[in-house]
Amino acid sequence: MYKAESLVLNDEVRQSITDGAFIDLPSGNTHYKCEGESGEWCVLVHGYATPYYIYDKIAEGLLNAGYRVLRYDLLGRGLSERVEKVYNPALFVKQLEDLTQAILGDEKFYLMGTSMGGIITTSFVAANPDKVKKLVLLAPAGMRFKVPFYMKLSNVKGLGDFVFNHVAAKTLTSKCASELIYSDEQTAISYREKFAFCAQYKGMVKSTLSSLRNTILNFDESIKGYNGVRESKIPVLTIWGTDDKTMPYYQAATMQKVLPDMKLITYEKSGHIFLYDEGERTLNDILPFLAE
Repeated sequence: MYKAESLVLNDEVRQSITDGAFIDLPSGNTHYKCEGESGEWCVLVHGYATPYYIYDKIAEGLLNAGYRVLRYDLLGRGLSERVEKVYNPALFVKQLEDLTQAILGDEKFYLMGTSMGGIITTSFVAANPDKVKKLVLLAPAGMRFKVPFYMKLSNVKGLGDFVFNHVAAKTLTSKCASELIYSDEQTAISYREKFAFCAQYKGMVKSTLSSLRNTILNFDESIKGYNGVRESKIPVLTIWGTDDKTMPYYQAATMQKVLPDMKLITYEKSGHIFLYDEGERTLNDILPFLAE
């Protein structure tokens, strides 16, 4: 098993990676993957910690349906640069703006975000309403929720830093597949191994702590993005599982008040990462929405 926070992510490492590509952006060096020869573009934004492989099944289905797909690792996780900045919505929106402008130019695209990616994508739409055709949110963060004790503790300067630095890497790695409800053990093992490979590069813990404090728990800032989406009139599809332990399902009711025109699909007894756990089911709901 890979040892967390033990290696430096540098150009030598990047040259050895065969999956995806790297691009130097004003916001930071970004690991990304472009697939598809023709068709409309879908841009996929992952969440708090798990890199772009969380979209493996969704990307495959979109490609088979004739779309082109762009996905990438957020700064500070996966194989993207661990920049020395505050990991707030503005930073993540800048990365998404830089990447889509560099790869897609002025072409409009469908946008999808899961978990913390919900905050990033809605903030992006609020700032760039003319760039996005439709928005898909998969168990998104951004609404106020009952903050669990470990998040409250991590948000305490000093004590939170100490605790997070000592337990976060191990906990994030061991728990990353905990909501794979319908997948077999081998799938869960592979999922954790992919996570551990990226977590071995120094800076992930610091960036995820900053993201927790400045993005996930920054409710006043995240709601601005959702209000911007409402004002943009862009069609929104939201899918959520009732057994989600990371972003509890009760938030969907609050979100519908903020986005009264959004289409909500509920997955009974599904967890937080149904997009990987139940890829085919998720695609069967996403594709008709994109085609409408």
